Amino acid sequence: MSGELSVEDVRVRYGVLEALHGVSLTAKAGITAVIGANGAGKTSLLRTISGLLRASGGKIFLDGERIDRLASHKIVSLGLVQVPEGRELFPEMTVRENLEVGATTLRRADFGTSLERVMTLFPSLADKSRQRTGTMSGGEQQMVAIARGLMARPKLLLMDEPSLGLAPVVVGRIAETIRDLAADGLSIVLVEQNARMALELATHAYVLVSGEVGLQGPATELVGHPDVIERYLGGRVNKASDPGGRRAPQSAD
Repeated sequence: MSGELSVEDVRVRYGVLEALHGVSLTAKAGITAVIGANGAGKTSLLRTISGLLRASGGKIFLDGERIDRLASHKIVSLGLVQVPEGRELFPEMTVRENLEVGATTLRRADFGTSLERVMTLFPSLADKSRQRTGTMSGGEQQMVAIARGLMARPKLLLMDEPSLGLAPVVVGRIAETIRDLAADGLSIVLVEQNARMALELATHAYVLVSGEVGLQGPATELVGHPDVIERYLGGRVNKASDPGGRRAPQSAD
């Protein structure tokens, strides 16, 4: 399993409005975090990588193969899958039926193996395979959403706000799941407003500010960066005491 992603100078427009202004990043095995304020361009970035939005400039590669001109279903077949913000399950369908949707690019012979794998990862879902997802708790629905993404056997998983709206104890379980998937060799790009969780999980991180990469580096270093502490971790830093700290561009959000 590889799953190496390279995003090169990507630009995205919504009509006359440019949402991404030449974003570049790389992601390899393990967890790469992308943090930033609302409106910074995080979801636009993931949707562009997965083919749901078309880039107006730049290039995107998966394991050396250019994918930014491909349809989204073709990108999935190459091993890149997105778990969307808000889960976007089919609420009237059962857990099993939602998982079947995630397996549409699989050969029929591989379905059973994928299903067994996700049920092992999420054992609580095995007893609820016939339950309609609309009747489940938020945490259970998030597990179904992740399981659905894994059904396609991705090499690279894009995760958009997996902790959104969940209780702290459930967020902890989701974080453990993400850590376990990465330890298993899966490449993960994690977009999160819960910056502390994202930086604790990731090896490398990017900070998006108004559609641009404001900061990047090892996650352990960004945790201590004055701008990250003050703007995303709820702390306060005396800038005068750290004259070497580089400020990120100011957001217009």
